[in-house]
Amino acid sequence: MASVAGIYISWPFCAQKCTYCNFASGLQPKDLEDQYFDALVAELRAHRWPWQPETLFIGGGTPSGIEPARIEALLDNVPGRPSFEATIEAAPGSLSIDKVAAWKRAGINRASLGVQSFVKAELARTGRRHDASTVQRDVALLRSNGIENINLDVIAGLPGQTPETWRASLDAVIALDVPHVSVYMLEVDEDSRLGSEILLGGKRYGAIDVPSDDSIATFYEIAVDELSRHGIDRYEISNFARPGAESRHNMKYWRREPYIGFGSDAHSFDGLLRWQNVETARQYVDRWRNAESVRLETSTPNPVEEKFFVGLRLSEGVAPDESDWKRYGAAFERFLSGGVMERSGDRLRLTPRGILVSNEIFQEFLV
Repeated sequence: MASVAGIYISWPFCAQKCTYCNFASGLQPKDLEDQYFDALVAELRAHRWPWQPETLFIGGGTPSGIEPARIEALLDNVPGRPSFEATIEAAPGSLSIDKVAAWKRAGINRASLGVQSFVKAELARTGRRHDASTVQRDVALLRSNGIENINLDVIAGLPGQTPETWRASLDAVIALDVPHVSVYMLEVDEDSRLGSEILLGGKRYGAIDVPSDDSIATFYEIAVDELSRHGIDRYEISNFARPGAESRHNMKYWRREPYIGFGSDAHSFDGLLRWQNVETARQYVDRWRNAESVRLETSTPNPVEEKFFVGLRLSEGVAPDESDWKRYGAAFERFLSGGVMERSGDRLRLTPRGILVSNEIFQEFLV
């Protein structure tokens, strides 16, 4: 078997829907969850495995809500465990001794905790139910069961967030001494309740108290500096790690390496084609019950475009070839002279200022 791909498994079920969340996930009926599990196992069993997986990522939703026995039964259908990086996303407060022990038995060796903030007032306004002590207990529980590779997610731009509360959250992250941190700037779009309220000019969900774009950018820059001071360096726009602790699975996305997705709204890429499964858990289950394909659509991406608007997210940047210079040379020179891009050997990468306007830069590479 050749090692060629990562695996993503989607678990779109949550105990509650957070106000900032724009994923196809949330609180759903228990019977749908049971049927979804059966459909997911069936999709895994039906897949041909002419290759040995390199990475595994169970995302959601809240995969830490899956019953311990089901985690083991699910991953029994994946070849090669536990010889590769295997990550599960978890909501603070949803962990237990039985769950974490089952994760370890199943081959899971990395956990990503969706902390978002360590400030109680900020958490309450987003619908999160944990507090700082919950996160501390969960990190200790993971470590006591041999899962040392831990990521903490935090969000810059939550309602009511201030420079003082943001620094308090960063201090709490640093104190836990984890090897990986993800820092996301609040996304405002119509797919989340908070984003939709902001776009409508409303006040619900704390929309009126969301920091300005300039403040969010400042929070992000503070995080870059503080994490770097403690040996946790940015390797991708939203991701920071100690040397060697970078997410091998997520690097596949940014380096355009193959990965296969299972479950609702899961995306796949085989190196040439991209496709995704149907978006909702109900659609996924219905198609499975009717013996229909769960695949929604297939597309052929432009590898030259993706090389830049995906690859430039990485701190290592991208190495343009001669044809790239012919196609994008004027844009490269404009970005270089404008201070939003810089040369590093034969590679081009975004400067700290360029990262803050990265979406505008990426547009240059989209037709």
